[in-house]
Amino acid sequence: MKVDLNYGSDDPLVIDSISSDAITEIRGPEGVDADAVISVIKDALLLPAAGPPLSEHVVPGDRVIIAQAGNLPGGTLLADSIYSVILEILQSGGVSRDDVQRIIARPTLESDTSSLPDEVPDTEIQNISTTLFNPRNDSDTAYLSADEAGEPLHLARTLVDADVVLSIGGFGYDASLRGRSPEGELWPSFARQNQCQKFIKSLLKKRQSALHHWRDESEQITAQLGILASLRLVAGSHQTLAGAAFGFPVASITQSKLQAKKWRPTIPARSPLSIAGIPDRPCRFAEFTRAVAAAARVTTHDGTICIACNMREEPGIIFTRWRHGVDLPMLLREASDSEETALLLDALHTSLFAKALGDRRLVLLSQLDQDFVEDLDIGHAETPDAINRLIQQSESVCVLHEANQLCPKKS
Repeated sequence: MKVDLNYGSDDPLVIDSISSDAITEIRGPEGVDADAVISVIKDALLLPAAGPPLSEHVVPGDRVIIAQAGNLPGGTLLADSIYSVILEILQSGGVSRDDVQRIIARPTLESDTSSLPDEVPDTEIQNISTTLFNPRNDSDTAYLSADEAGEPLHLARTLVDADVVLSIGGFGYDASLRGRSPEGELWPSFARQNQCQKFIKSLLKKRQSALHHWRDESEQITAQLGILASLRLVAGSHQTLAGAAFGFPVASITQSKLQAKKWRPTIPARSPLSIAGIPDRPCRFAEFTRAVAAAARVTTHDGTICIACNMREEPGIIFTRWRHGVDLPMLLREASDSEETALLLDALHTSLFAKALGDRRLVLLSQLDQDFVEDLDIGHAETPDAINRLIQQSESVCVLHEANQLCPKKS
């Protein structure tokens, strides 16, 4: 049996010479490409999970803000089709194209906002006026409300001042967080930098309770902002769209969970060896961490995880120092006092990586130098042949396609 695993290289990793009984494959849902995306989005906006269709959320003269939280499934390949449908339906409700604006927030747990580029991605999409939200500019935010402790909560001023806000974002899972990803949500994507940092620090200290608090707070802030129109998009395999859910925010999330269930499969038994592919180019450390966490959930506690990816950039200083033997709790305590977003994210992903990997062995096939990888106490696979040799020695293997998006349920 042969399996092709995409890992961001020009050629796939070909896994061969293994019995079909000894291999388990995990894939996300099949989706549609750009040609069919229009009908999927149109169906969602015209047949909402709850509430009126998009055209009934607006009246002539409304100034509509499309708030895009994070990256959309398929990236620029699908974005033009998605936004063409949104504009068409808004115009059918009497809204002028000139009264539609888009504001984009970068992913909260992936990007260091101190290094945001000046240019705005996808500026040519449907000629929509587009700005990139910068959480470092306090003047671009406005007071919305206070939290339970009486601390002020500020959100992008554009959203607070809008007549109608259509929130749009992906819905997915993060295995390192053991469930639903915070990416794609308005909060804290459109919050001030200090509030984003507060969220990251809370995940560092008490991950599960922090996530529960975030879900509650996110729903409250969405309600206070008056958001009634939410479009959630579920990624499919190979840069496609598996589903779209529109309506009141909670209802759109509920429907998205059903569409995304293949990203959260139940595996009957763990394997001593797992091979996880990350197709993104380049592979960032956050994606690497999510893939390790996903693979760990299907690998025995004393087993081996192989990550195949196009990683070129070396991990951060906290991860490196930890792998060189420095006490991790001490590193995390020091980082939690920092006001540098990059350092906080490095600490968070290092912490999540350590918890997920446990005592398992890790082998990496990437663009990183062999000496650097082995100095981190990680096995280095020079070529795909090295991975196949490990497979020959294992009684069973689990292959995870697009592992950074998977979150298998523990068996």
